[in-house]
Amino acid sequence: MSINTLDSNELKYEVEKPTWRGLDRWIFVIMAILLLATVLIGFIPSSLEKISLVQAGQRPPFMPVLHVHAFLMGAWILLLLVQTSLVATYNKPLHKRLGMTAVILMPAMVITGLLLVPANFAIIWNLDPTLVPAQIIAETKVIISNIALLQIRVGILFPIMVGLALYYRKTDSDTHKRLMILATVIPVPAALDRILWLPNTMPASPIGSEFYTLLLILPLFVYDFLKNKRIPRAYKIWITLWLPTSIIVLLLWGSPWWLATAPRLMGMGG
Repeated sequence: MSINTLDSNELKYEVEKPTWRGLDRWIFVIMAILLLATVLIGFIPSSLEKISLVQAGQRPPFMPVLHVHAFLMGAWILLLLVQTSLVATYNKPLHKRLGMTAVILMPAMVITGLLLVPANFAIIWNLDPTLVPAQIIAETKVIISNIALLQIRVGILFPIMVGLALYYRKTDSDTHKRLMILATVIPVPAALDRILWLPNTMPASPIGSEFYTLLLILPLFVYDFLKNKRIPRAYKIWITLWLPTSIIVLLLWGSPWWLATAPRLMGMGG
């Protein structure tokens, strides 16, 4: 068919095909690489520092559940990279077979993550005031109580987002793949907050963490908006869940009520 016989819609498709369709295959791989790089940059230096402190006897050894949670989180990020790469290289049958791994990984990540929250509280509340200054203990209790807000939110939103992504996998692949990326963004600020050279308001305020969360999804959002001239369904779902919980976190952060309530929720004294 010559270009002279194409109608306007066909011509538009032919013009967009080399520009958008190639990038549409790889934008999700790029996002997976971005998330993986963020996790590595955030956690590797922090983990090495903590290992050296453990070896020096300056902090308790890592809890087994922490090792399990870290392994599962790493497995999830790698699975996301593999899955997006399989779609980009047209290997959808293997993509579908591996996809059910998420059904196992997701609840395991959530359970271990939620187990870590009270375990961390127990460590801080059991610090010996003869070895650690009382002021440092008090400040750490405030920090860990506030961070629990973010951890609880991840424990709620992450499985909901992944569940919705799996729900749409057969009926709306565009929403499915975007929700998988957006779901993975939700726990990644835990790595961003550990990148000390990034300007941040943490731990005094969660605004910095919220800002970087939005910044993480910006490349995919800008691509989608420029390509489609509209906001896809996945972002509407994400903002509907993320924005109200973000407001709740901002309101409760550092409030006397939450600082008194959080320890009780975790089985600790005041």
